[in-house]
Amino acid sequence: MRRFLLLASTLLLGPVSRGGEGEYFNVFLRIDYASAEKTLELYQGLSGRPADIAALRGSQIALSTTSFLAQRPLDTPALEQALEAVKFNQGLGDDVFRMRDARANVAAIRELLEEAQKRNFGQKVVSTVAQLFPAAARVNTVIPVYFVAFGHQNIDAFVRRVIWRGDSPVFTGEGEGELTIVVNLAKCVNYGRSVDERFIGMLSVVAHEVFHAAFGVYKDGSPVWKNYYATHRTPLDQLLDLSHNEGIAYYLTLVQSSRGKLPPDGLERARRSFAEFNRNAAELIAPGTTFRRSEDIIRLSNTSGYWESYGAITGMIIARQIDQTLGRQALVETIANGPADFFAKYADLMKRDGGVPSLSPLVMQAAAR
Repeated sequence: MRRFLLLASTLLLGPVSRGGEGEYFNVFLRIDYASAEKTLELYQGLSGRPADIAALRGSQIALSTTSFLAQRPLDTPALEQALEAVKFNQGLGDDVFRMRDARANVAAIRELLEEAQKRNFGQKVVSTVAQLFPAAARVNTVIPVYFVAFGHQNIDAFVRRVIWRGDSPVFTGEGEGELTIVVNLAKCVNYGRSVDERFIGMLSVVAHEVFHAAFGVYKDGSPVWKNYYATHRTPLDQLLDLSHNEGIAYYLTLVQSSRGKLPPDGLERARRSFAEFNRNAAELIAPGTTFRRSEDIIRLSNTSGYWESYGAITGMIIARQIDQTLGRQALVETIANGPADFFAKYADLMKRDGGVPSLSPLVMQAAAR
């Protein structure tokens, strides 16, 4: 029975429970490897029908997300055509799904996939994430996790809220749909030279995304967060919310990968992110800023490559400073209290230490509303 569960395309990992009576943090990861397995078989020339692979749920979410990030229409026939081209070693054109590199790294991707299937990493991931939530947090959920082997060049993993129409995903906003994670193994093979390094890197990525999903479930049941979304609807509010959410998730990854240490040029890069954050925040509230431009500003704040994602990096530095100066409980409090508390705590730290990267008075005033 154990051998069957380890080799199946879908398995359930977890749970982790925490807290006393009336308190719990129960999160299961329901992992689906089907798209990755079938795509790798096609890359290796073993078998695989493009239409069957494109129809899989993991493939469909990766397709729709690639279309969104590439800012161009991409449909199922476009994915089938790309899979057909890679199967018969034909030209891939601009290769929007990045299949050329995936095929070149197929042996390493296969090795990492097999490592993931052998080693039960779900409990460790969920235990790590649980530490960031309040003791009274009530999170009880099953999170689908789809592994794929293609996708947009800037994203290795992501969370989407999904409502399924058959096997076609419809993406929704806060409070709607099923929180779903997709992990692109073709990007995960870049995390290190050995399969163990890559596996640890993938654990970090999955923890990052599980945090987002668990945070989404927590928000759905929180009166504080329901009130926040009911009263904070401006584009700048969206940027502040994103920076809080992504910032803590990025910091979680930083802690796992380097014990919270920045690279040698990290502080200088952080200052550039803060400067860009301040500029874009000012543009978001400017009277002449169009809806489309606001959408682009918010989208690029977290989808422009690691250090270029100024919203996420700014949030990461804030989370790091709160955790290392005020303590973990102070950071956990922002999960319960929202962006206003997150930015207020950093405003206090800016007063204490003039050397930390600075947010503009405009940002601090908007965050305090």
